Amino acid sequence: MMAAQFQGAPRSLAPYAVRTTRGRLHPEPEDPTRSPWQRDRDRIIHSRAFRRLQYKTQVFVYHEGDHFRTRLTHSIEVAQIARSLARALALDEDLAEALALAHDLGHPPFGHAGEDALNAAMRPHGGFDHNAQSLKHVTLLERRYAGFDGLNLSWETLEGLAKHNGPVRRPAPYIAEYDSRHPLDLGTHASAEAQAAAIADDIAYNNHDLEDGLRAGLFTIEEVGRLPLPSEALARLKADHPEAAGRRLPPEMVRRVISLMVNDVVEEARRRLSRLQPASADEIRAARQPVVCFSDAMRAANQEVREFLHERMYRHFRVNRAMQKSKRALQVLFQLLHGGPQMLPDEWRAQAGEAGTRQCALTVCDYIAGMTDRFALEEHRRLTDPLVGG
Repeated sequence: MMAAQFQGAPRSLAPYAVRTTRGRLHPEPEDPTRSPWQRDRDRIIHSRAFRRLQYKTQVFVYHEGDHFRTRLTHSIEVAQIARSLARALALDEDLAEALALAHDLGHPPFGHAGEDALNAAMRPHGGFDHNAQSLKHVTLLERRYAGFDGLNLSWETLEGLAKHNGPVRRPAPYIAEYDSRHPLDLGTHASAEAQAAAIADDIAYNNHDLEDGLRAGLFTIEEVGRLPLPSEALARLKADHPEAAGRRLPPEMVRRVISLMVNDVVEEARRRLSRLQPASADEIRAARQPVVCFSDAMRAANQEVREFLHERMYRHFRVNRAMQKSKRALQVLFQLLHGGPQMLPDEWRAQAGEAGTRQCALTVCDYIAGMTDRFALEEHRRLTDPLVGG
């Protein structure tokens, strides 16, 4: 494919920023008013999968409260951080934003409990991976356009989705299948913009889970304040606003921790870029290490936050009870539909084929992975409660 230059691209981008696109699987004329990545972002926002993120679990199931994060609010928060990192490093903000908005499209209902349930059910068929499912959504499952399945996103956006966690040495089945038709250079790092989106996900995830855990009463601000990063943020907060107390403390603390982490990533990235002196985005991809990442000290401090959350939030009995019930609901859904695809809606039933086959499993998995929390619970009730109509 010929590289296409968007004529309106800003001239202030760094030489290592993504400046040209390798195109799309299905060639389309370039948009006269939008760059390829602005166009990708708009297609992602208008997709059904993106809208469904509003009712998909981050940690707390949707009915547990209106102020807890969902996959949608998380994705928007990741996009904000990704744009900030891209701006500071003279990268293409629109590509970083598109990747941030799309990175969770493949998450099933009920967060990691849902992913565990589908992975177990799909183990005979290669397992389930939400990164691969995100790629599948934007390349196959979305059906909005007359000329192709999926969203026909640019190569750079698809690359960033496939390599969300870095070079892919052992790709999930769908990533391998798609790569055989439209190679994504899986063995290299992704662009610096994709790296910015990935690290923004880490920053947003941990910090906003801290705030949600405090709101839910799973731990106290005093307990969180014993961790290095929150401790530093709270000390600065007390110095600036000695009178601050009550419900203002958690969001202020989180805001300041995010600032500490963003500044650390920018400084570390600048150090690495100064050593590497990359002259193009392809030199970023070919580097031995990622360039947009935490310093060693920040990585260690962030790991302490992660371990605290695993112990005090993700393993909390209230969270585990909700997740186990949700996981069981998805297991039952999969068993019923894999054994009885005639219960699937017409469009899905036509794709499923015979009960118990691999094709049926893949179809049922796609059907369930696209559900919101509330639709999954309703579907479970429709299929298991004799008093509820279909």
